[in-house]
Parts: sequence; C-alpha cells; structure tokens
Amino acid sequence: MIMEFIPTDLPGLTIIKPKVRSDPRGFFLESYSAAAFSSAGIDAVFVQDNHSRSLQRGVLRGLHFQTAPFEQSKLVRVIRGAVFDVAVDLRRGSPTYRQWRGFELSESNFDMLFIPRGFAHGFCTLAEGTEIVYKVDSPYSPAHDAGVIWNDADLAIGWPLSGDPVLSDKDRGLPALASVF
Repeated sequence: MIMEFIPTDLPGLTIIKPKVRSDPRGFFLESYSAAAFSSAGIDAVFVQDNHSRSLQRGVLRGLHFQTAPFEQSKLVRVIRGAVFDVAVDLRRGSPTYRQWRGFELSESNFDMLFIPRGFAHGFCTLAEGTEIVYKVDSPYSPAHDAGVIWNDADLAIGWPLSGDPVLSDKDRGLPALASVF
C-alpha cells in the first residue's frame, strides 16, 4: 500500500497518509497516484498545481472556493512548516452543510487532505516559512472566485490563533456565509 485513505465524517473529505520510506539519506513518498486515488473512489482529474509560501506564523488564507462551473476539488500538502487546514461543506442539500473540519498538515506528519468540490478551503500557518502545494481539478477563474470571511460567527471555526491573523486585503473583505448564498 502506497497510501492510506481515511474518510472523515464530512462525505468526500479525506485524509491521505502516504507511505514514507526513510533512511539515513532522507525520505521518499508518492504524493499522488491516479490508480490509488481511483481505487479509493476519488476520480478527480487534476489540471493545475499551486504553490503558496507564507513568511509568518499566523498567516490566514481563505476561506476560498469557486462557483459553478469552475468548482474545484483540491489535494493539499504541506512541504515546509505546518498549517491548520480547514474545509467547510457548502454543498446545499448535504447532511453536513455548513459544517467544518480542521486538520494539522505538516512537513513532519506528511498528511494530505483531499477536499471535494463544493467545499470552501482555508488555512492558518503554524510556523514561519510555511509552504503548501495543492492540486486542483478545475482551472482558476477570476469571474468565479468566491469566499467567506474567516471569522464568520455562524461557522465558529476554532482557528488556533493567539491574536489577529495576517490577512490579505481580499480575505479581510470577504462576506459572511449568510450573504454569499
């Protein structure tokens, strides 16, 4: 087995633990295998890779999503540092609509997160110089770019912050969920 797929209680949201082979030289892992993902029921066809670097601890990016017809599934992995990664179910009609889950992804635990279409996504850095890479199955479309404010009272996400996060102007101005839909 090259990776373990662990379903969460939000349908489709999946933690992926790759098999890491370590020796005195370092490590090796497969971060993606179309065959392994397909056998786990994940049939996303990724079309774009993104790479983000956050210089400070406490940088918060999100909560982002794209609207139809450019919704995106994401495969998220931290290659340096650590994040508290959050996915919010925005699929109307879903039994877990408006529920969120957060996971620590780090360079040391190697965990990845598959986020299906219909979820908002965001993360807060837990270390300086954190780098995150993620695959998406639909290209970015500025006309379909959307988001929800990180501190939406209806969502009540338990971000691990000791003060105010470092935000972009765009993320600071995102609307509450109630006004998005």
